[in-house]
Amino acid sequence: MNLRDIEAFVMLADILHFTRAAELLGIGQPQMSQRIRRFEKACGASLVERTTRTVTLTPAGRAVLPHAQNALETLHLIKRAATASEDKVIGTVRLGYAGASSRPWLPAIARSVRQESPGINLQMRSMVYAGAGPGMIVSGDLDICFSRRPLVHTGLRDEVFEYEQLLVGLPSDHPLAHQPTIDISDLEREPWVSFPAHHGSTVRQAGEELAAEAGFIPSVVQEAPDSYTILGLVAAGVGVTITLSSLQHVSTPGLTFVPLAGEPRYMTATVVWSSQASQATLEVMDAIKRIRPQLTRPQGIFLE
Repeated sequence: MNLRDIEAFVMLADILHFTRAAELLGIGQPQMSQRIRRFEKACGASLVERTTRTVTLTPAGRAVLPHAQNALETLHLIKRAATASEDKVIGTVRLGYAGASSRPWLPAIARSVRQESPGINLQMRSMVYAGAGPGMIVSGDLDICFSRRPLVHTGLRDEVFEYEQLLVGLPSDHPLAHQPTIDISDLEREPWVSFPAHHGSTVRQAGEELAAEAGFIPSVVQEAPDSYTILGLVAAGVGVTITLSSLQHVSTPGLTFVPLAGEPRYMTATVVWSSQASQATLEVMDAIKRIRPQLTRPQGIFLE
């Protein structure tokens, strides 16, 4: 067994998507598949079930995963301890991210940490919703997370990473798709696709609040756990959705983004860490600040 094969398996188990896991590791999908096959051969068991649509862990894969995670962390620390100079910080930092909006920044963050802080083992942890991240820092399950304001927990610090404008996502052949803006009231009779109501999605909450201001309750005909799936369902004609400008990089055929009418509305994307953070965590925060774009607070209404 080697470090890269273990790393590929742990990343795939977290993402459950070959292409996205490969992107986060900075390799191609064929190379990712080769590493998984090699690790399965070393383990003497099939660890991953692959279909055209889904990736799941086999019972053997689920049994192996916690040991692979522990081994990966130990191997990283051994390697970094051997190669880092005495003045370098050594440690593990767990970075939580959620959905498609923060994912484009992860390769640049990982690259910056490898180059500037080689003694740090940066672990990417996928979360279902950004709102859960701060609580996971408080409980000790994460060190840093991408989230959104407001920050309700005490003992934490946050810094603005991006201003995300609320948009309407709809099928390209929809009658409203070619308008310059869409009034929220125009969506009253439309079927909506959204995140599950009981999971505390800030984006779903924002859409429901906009609808309430216009005097109606959205008709949610389909719920989905992540932005990629929601936007795919919208492109397929299932319904419309309220989404964010940070997701415009998702180039799904048949999908159109249109701004809401009136004064632009924004959500504030942040990076959160503990006020008692370790030196390793602070070095990762320095890396994030280095790659963060220069920000100017736009004119509009902020939902925070």
